[in-house]
Amino acid sequence: MSTGNGAHSAPAPQDEPATDTTTSAADETATGTPDETAAGAATRAETRTAAPAGAAPPPNSTEPPARAGEQEPGEARKPSMFSSLRIRNYRLFAMGQAVSNTGTWMQRIAQDWLVLSLTGSATAVGITTALQFLPMLLFGLYGGLIADRYDKRRLLLATQSVMGLTGLALAVLTLSGHVHIAHVYVLAFVLGLATVVDNPARQTFVSEMVGPAQIRNAVSLNSANFQSARLVGPAVAGVLIAAVGSGWAFLFNGLSFLAPVASLLLVRPGELHRTERVPRCKGQLREGLSYVRSHPELMWPIVLVGFVGTFGFNFPIWLTAFTDRVFQEGAGTYGLLNTLMAVGSVAGALLAARRGTSRMRLMAGAALMFGVLEMLAALTPSFWLFAALMAPIGIMGLTFNVTANSSVQLASDPAMRGRVMSLYMMVFMGGTPIGGPIMGWITDTFGARVGFLSGGVISAVIAVGVGLALARAGGLRLRFDMRRGHRHLRFVPRESGPEPDDGPESAAPPGAAGERERVPTAA
Repeated sequence: MSTGNGAHSAPAPQDEPATDTTTSAADETATGTPDETAAGAATRAETRTAAPAGAAPPPNSTEPPARAGEQEPGEARKPSMFSSLRIRNYRLFAMGQAVSNTGTWMQRIAQDWLVLSLTGSATAVGITTALQFLPMLLFGLYGGLIADRYDKRRLLLATQSVMGLTGLALAVLTLSGHVHIAHVYVLAFVLGLATVVDNPARQTFVSEMVGPAQIRNAVSLNSANFQSARLVGPAVAGVLIAAVGSGWAFLFNGLSFLAPVASLLLVRPGELHRTERVPRCKGQLREGLSYVRSHPELMWPIVLVGFVGTFGFNFPIWLTAFTDRVFQEGAGTYGLLNTLMAVGSVAGALLAARRGTSRMRLMAGAALMFGVLEMLAALTPSFWLFAALMAPIGIMGLTFNVTANSSVQLASDPAMRGRVMSLYMMVFMGGTPIGGPIMGWITDTFGARVGFLSGGVISAVIAVGVGLALARAGGLRLRFDMRRGHRHLRFVPRESGPEPDDGPESAAPPGAAGERERVPTAA
């Protein structure tokens, strides 16, 4: 998941206000009442993510005008689907990632199947996944701090090289016939250590390549790149495992990292949109946590991402169990299910690349639908119906992921972005050491269907809860209206007094029209 800088980031603390009457975001957070602060924060987040680039701030808005270099006047509300690829540095980077991502997906499938073959346990698959993401849980915030302090291109050269070496080591052990489950555990943990720095560095480096005006498009294309590799990698891995064994998939993955290393060496540093590095000082981790806690438009999406990532994205456990125990099939079928999910993920990513805004209500709605679809898949009795649901699950999962990712980045101050995104990735990926073994135990003890169903239920429930919390932060309430001709369920501004009866569009008084245009979309 490669992500980067935001187009409409919150102003840095040292910025001067646009006029004498303008109130800064930091001042509002420090001096407003809790409800006023939350509502203002959600409003600012929506203004940043929904307003056309280059537009002047709306009347009476507390947002300062865009700073030079933060927006491009010609940015469209619906950009070209592949507009970021016009930038040479990003185009090279994307090509290298496409090769490496294919190898990564081959290793994921081969590793899951190797562990299942060595142990016969879905819990062991969960433990392997947990060890790979445990470093993110333990050291994730430090990875973001490193990304804020040091040159991101050099960091990526180091991390991508280490990740390639882990694949080559696993290939040698497997092809020589000396592989043991302990070897897989250790190499998964080493890979996770490299990921701690690689993820925040890669996310923020993308913004340095494309600039803030293209960040939504680049986030979506990164996801499309990763998921497109998922179309090829699992299928090739399934054929290789059946024909010659898992070792060759590991070998391809190790060699595939030569492509991103070469692309990083070809990047032209003079064309990067560099951000100022954060100097070393005490208390920077606490500062990042306090920053997120004081901004509801950051805190609630990260909470949602943490729960869904921990309990809803355990597909290696569930799909191996469904393939082996429910449908009594082999590695080829496991690869097919992953490929079908990737088809939906690619479609979701490309649709996101066309989207000009990152609305938080879309994020919560996608998470809810993701959980509901998982529940349906868990209960379906037919293999082909189960397989058909993989694509919609992929669409909703990717829509949720891209929307949450870009929303958090766009609402973050550039000086804080590395630490914010490291926290984002820590709860998204670092929750796997908790969720993986739990879901593996549930799957082994109560069956694959109960395991999959429990992940869907948790995702759907937390999506509803966070959606309501975001609505409250944005000054909204949920309104039920059973009258004919009216929308039966919608968010409206919290206000006293009865609402007019002459139609759903006149629910707010005229004076609230401007606010109503901006605030509801934050939820």
